[in-house]
Amino acid sequence: MPASPLLHHHVVGPADAPPLILGPSLGTSEVVWEPQLPALTRRFRVLRFDLPGHGGSGTDLVHASEPGRTTVRDLASLVLDLADHHGWSSFHYAGISLGGAIGAHLAVHHPERVASLALVCSSAHFGPAQPWHERADLVRREGTAPLLRTSPGRWFATTAFADTPTGRRLLGNLAEADPIGYAACCDALATYDLRSDLAGITAPTLVVAGSQDVATPVEHARELAAGIPNAVLEVLDCGHLAAERPQALQAVLTAHLIAFHTGTETQTPLPEHAL
Repeated sequence: MPASPLLHHHVVGPADAPPLILGPSLGTSEVVWEPQLPALTRRFRVLRFDLPGHGGSGTDLVHASEPGRTTVRDLASLVLDLADHHGWSSFHYAGISLGGAIGAHLAVHHPERVASLALVCSSAHFGPAQPWHERADLVRREGTAPLLRTSPGRWFATTAFADTPTGRRLLGNLAEADPIGYAACCDALATYDLRSDLAGITAPTLVVAGSQDVATPVEHARELAAGIPNAVLEVLDCGHLAAERPQALQAVLTAHLIAFHTGTETQTPLPEHAL
């Protein structure tokens, strides 16, 4: 029997270092994590992936492409397939927005796999289902072009950031996203609600909020931090993707990961100058 197709992904960093999986937000690709790679790959074996229909991942990875059928559980299963493919029985995980939701689902339902967790501009519940279904219907009809007019205001602290090289590249991800895959991810967000399960997360958890995030305001991060035992909350002066403050995100994420990297099965002593 042929192997199941995998999400498009790249792995970099020392082969014997602790594994770290980075999840992207809806509408972006693995590109969203590029600014953090130089620092993270000094100490970790870093895997970045693309959601179905985003970047290099095809829509055939969506288990049920019919409207309303895809769930965060389906997306999390694809991430576990990646970890299994690389032989990682446990791994650190950090994700932005939907990428964070995938990590939170894994931490609840597969706690033995998640050594530590970082939720960046994410939520336990992304609001009522109807707006997500409406967005999915719009994208299925017209593609992602209509979203390009409104996404700068949702993604960035200021719309002017859309004209920076980083802003243009991220919006290019959105323009190129396949409508079926993007809509399926909207369906997953529509049914996602982990609020009653947060207390069951045992992985050491960092919650990062953007003070200017209008898509998942700071209140969402506070709910996560209050519900997850011993979670640490950091608030950065940034918008939804934390794209304006890459070094600040790198600093808090690296400190969190270094504190807990000995929790993975693959342990490599690393010198302090590797920071």
